[in-house]
Amino acid sequence: MSKYTTGELAKQCGISVRTVQFYDTKGLLHPSELTEGGRRLYTDADLKQMKLICLLKSLGLSLESIKGILQSEHPEKVLLLLLDEQEKQLDAELAEKAEQKKTIAAARACLEKTQAIPENLQSDIERIMMENRKRKLRRVHLTMVLWGSLCTIAEVITLMVWGFYGNWIPFAVVLPIAIAICTLLTRMYYRSTVYLCPTCGAAFRPVFREFLFAGHTPKTRKLTCTHCGKKDWCVETAEDQ
Repeated sequence: MSKYTTGELAKQCGISVRTVQFYDTKGLLHPSELTEGGRRLYTDADLKQMKLICLLKSLGLSLESIKGILQSEHPEKVLLLLLDEQEKQLDAELAEKAEQKKTIAAARACLEKTQAIPENLQSDIERIMMENRKRKLRRVHLTMVLWGSLCTIAEVITLMVWGFYGNWIPFAVVLPIAIAICTLLTRMYYRSTVYLCPTCGAAFRPVFREFLFAGHTPKTRKLTCTHCGKKDWCVETAEDQ
């Protein structure tokens, strides 16, 4: 079995020695062995895990999210589901771009023949010129962030009014409104998403209570699959995918 020093492990994974040491302090990957001189030594299994960490990091996950996934029973399956979702997104974007190219080619052909561009083709071109539509799940996230930020700002301002001027009425008015908005946003989020089980691959929606209190990362949530009954880090996706 091969053993790697910190420098060798870093070179194999294309990262710096400091990054390897930092991941050690964060509890993501500890060395399998320490020499009498205090040198860290890593095994082939450690190398495999470090490469998995680097891949998850490249997908935009935080270190805390990666740590949670690594503690899953099936971290490789969670990663595969994440990659599948990324591939689906890219395929959808490529298909949309291909349709846009066809529309542009049809419009170009009409112009070259000095023909009037059909009305439906004009509307397609206008659609292309507009900003590309975001995916459903991203819109949901953006809506939640926007309204959540507005509620937070309103609460902070009314708290300051209460603190500086002793007037609690604005806060008393804003608080139930903020709670109602947050409740509606949570329900919207719940109804717009389903989760992919890394054990059986099924798409499911958990019961609301579990959804609400489950540990989660930006792209996964620790849930009990309604099909196979296994609890694991399940990958979030839009309901209509």
